[in-house]
Amino acid sequence: MYLILFGAPGVGKGTQAKKISKEFSIPQISTGDMLREAVRNNTELGQKASEIMKRGELVPDDLILNIIKERFAQADCKNGFILDGFPRTIPQAEGLADLMNQLDLPPLLCLEVAVPNEIIIKRLTTRETCEKCGADYNPANNPAPADRICTICGGKIIKRSDDNEDTIQKRLQTYENQTAPVKGFYEKQGRFYAVDGNKSVDEVYVDLKAILKK
Repeated sequence: MYLILFGAPGVGKGTQAKKISKEFSIPQISTGDMLREAVRNNTELGQKASEIMKRGELVPDDLILNIIKERFAQADCKNGFILDGFPRTIPQAEGLADLMNQLDLPPLLCLEVAVPNEIIIKRLTTRETCEKCGADYNPANNPAPADRICTICGGKIIKRSDDNEDTIQKRLQTYENQTAPVKGFYEKQGRFYAVDGNKSVDEVYVDLKAILKK
């Protein structure tokens, strides 16, 4: 099962990715994770990426794709993976498709958890977050405990400074600008599906699983 999972900030994409990862025994991996791992392991590609990042430059697509190739070769990817945050552009999507062909892997399935912007803004402006583990709390369905201590890890629950309407609007616009062309790339291939994320976590997961079992 080889997936790309799209979702704007606040749609609950991370929660769904964890559920898919657990049930189907495939890792959720992101470009950032892969870059950090390559740098931490001091691989040849990691060294090149580290030098570029130290100069404050963007890591070029060909280097990222080679790091992705290294990541796909690891044992936990034998049954597939969930890509998070990549590809962000058409050239990256095309390069990724070529890589999948080189590795004799099946075409990627692109899924989006979609929620109207006004709902996302309401969710994010009212949410609070554990500063230690990142768990989200929201007065609508998961209120923070009175002592402001995370029930998962015991960390302190805080209000993130970037969870304000102006910043969220900019993040949503950036998401749409970046992902709209990429979604179109997979739509043309008949490999793109969107589910309504304005439901309960379990209901959204049922919809995602229905697509995965097609």
